[in-house]
Amino acid sequence: MGKILRTEKLTTLSELLIVIVGIGVILGGVYYLSPGIKTAVSKQLDGMELNSTDVNNVTNAEKIALPSTEISSEVADKPLVKIGAYAWNAQSGIIVSNGGPKTTKGSLMEKNGVNLEIIRQDWLSELRNMQMKFIEEFDKGEAFPSSDKSVFAVMIMGDGAPFYISSVQKSLDEKYGKDKYHLQVMGVVGMSYGEDKLIGPPSWKSDPKSMKGSVISAVLGDGDWVTTVNYCFANGLKVNPDPTTYDADAVNIYPSENDDYIKSAEELIKSQTTGWTVTLKEVVNGKLTGKSVNRKIDGCATWTPGDKTVFDKLTGFVDIVSTKEFNNQMPTALIGVKEWAEKNPDIVSNILKSALTASNQMKNYEDWKVRASQAVADTYKLETPEYWYKMFKGQQGTKAGLTYNMGGSKVFNYADVMQYFGLSDGVNRYKSVYNQVSGYLTELNPFGFNENVGAVVPYDQAVNLFFLKNINDIESTSADKADYSAEAKEVVASGEWKINFNTGSAEISNSSSKEVEKIYNLLVQAENTKLTIVGHTDNVGNADANLALSKSRAEAVANYLKQKGIPASRFQLVDGKGQSDPVADNNSASGKASNRRVVITLLK
Repeated sequence: MGKILRTEKLTTLSELLIVIVGIGVILGGVYYLSPGIKTAVSKQLDGMELNSTDVNNVTNAEKIALPSTEISSEVADKPLVKIGAYAWNAQSGIIVSNGGPKTTKGSLMEKNGVNLEIIRQDWLSELRNMQMKFIEEFDKGEAFPSSDKSVFAVMIMGDGAPFYISSVQKSLDEKYGKDKYHLQVMGVVGMSYGEDKLIGPPSWKSDPKSMKGSVISAVLGDGDWVTTVNYCFANGLKVNPDPTTYDADAVNIYPSENDDYIKSAEELIKSQTTGWTVTLKEVVNGKLTGKSVNRKIDGCATWTPGDKTVFDKLTGFVDIVSTKEFNNQMPTALIGVKEWAEKNPDIVSNILKSALTASNQMKNYEDWKVRASQAVADTYKLETPEYWYKMFKGQQGTKAGLTYNMGGSKVFNYADVMQYFGLSDGVNRYKSVYNQVSGYLTELNPFGFNENVGAVVPYDQAVNLFFLKNINDIESTSADKADYSAEAKEVVASGEWKINFNTGSAEISNSSSKEVEKIYNLLVQAENTKLTIVGHTDNVGNADANLALSKSRAEAVANYLKQKGIPASRFQLVDGKGQSDPVADNNSASGKASNRRVVITLLK
């Protein structure tokens, strides 16, 4: 949920960003002066893993006294530890465990011996600068870096971690030598549950194919961008990876001014109310035509309060898809400095223990939710406690007969975290998220990621679960299991997948193994959905044989997913239609290829 690539001072990372901008200017000049040269081709990729288990466990626990607002004197003699964080409601648990921005009397942080300060910082570039400053001081021998501009950890959206960790790692390697310092996800403490969303006209929801040719304002690379890309790929839509061009056969994503999610909302509003347009170079099949087009902004990807701003100002717009559908996509990740954490493991574990314990209190007791909203408002110095309380639960509104949703967050207790990482049920949901976003970064290449960062830090190096496993004396419960017994009727997404099978058989070819793996990843991310799988063929051969073959191929995909751990009860229908439902002309080779497909529909 970050505002990517904004700088206020020159650091190693800032210099890297300037280089990226410079390269963009040069390439832009080349594009402008050389119409007809090749540019990035719009891509139809596999979507994120949609795991239908809603990670939301409640552990029965005796009520703990609420923390006061008085700053703790009991931990004043302990080293001060600082975390930088966005203004975001899914952090409510860790904030109330501290009593507010600084550790308060009677708080769980105080009880666990932690002197913590949580610093609001909404610019991702500044969060990076603060972590880089911490490492600089730590490298000089300071055991507990304490300057105003340094933090040992940041809290950001977990689906943004591949970009954040990989780009910062490049800067660390350049400054200190390869692999001297590392950033790692050390735990998660909450989850976006509807707050982050794609907003557009209701036709996009009823007929996703109507999104073709649209222009959506978003912060490239952040969690809302991921939600938008997920929705496109799950519905078989191409995404134009070049934000300077316009492809009428794809969904085009325009980078919000200053990488600001509020600007995403404001640009949609300005375009719809004043006719404001953006100028883009026209591209067809990855080739520039030499023409430019002026296009309105048709939708935006944003979060609270951006969503409320849109719905207050515009009529005829709704939330198309959100993190309520992609319910495992966007955790609140604590990303810390590995080398410092290894020297202070009990501090890190006690921070997580305090946050997870407070979150469970919020799940059990309403006044803990109320106290959390007060702590959030005090920490962010933004809006009122009542505002954060309502938006945590999520709000619904109606305008001109259209219903829309705003807000929606969850906090994680210990059982949630153990389940989310697959430590209690064997399904590592975060690994699926991390790996899928890593694929988006390399295949869509936002900000010239491949050229300027080089590679994604692998999951096993980027995530360290030691500090969670190091927690002791915490109440927990067994992980919930998803209930798929009820029939699902509402379509979340439906897409055609080009899965290759060995000739005349239902055996998935090796060339499609990566694509089927991505389907699995998509299913893990939307764990609350049921699904149907329907196979189709071209008209070559006998109609009865084709019908049997299409069913066998649908079953082959379902069996692969079951072997990966998708429950059999989640499949509402596995069937085939043979050659009876073509989407293209069977008289051409390309038409036959289009008709050989597997349609996967997600339902809730």
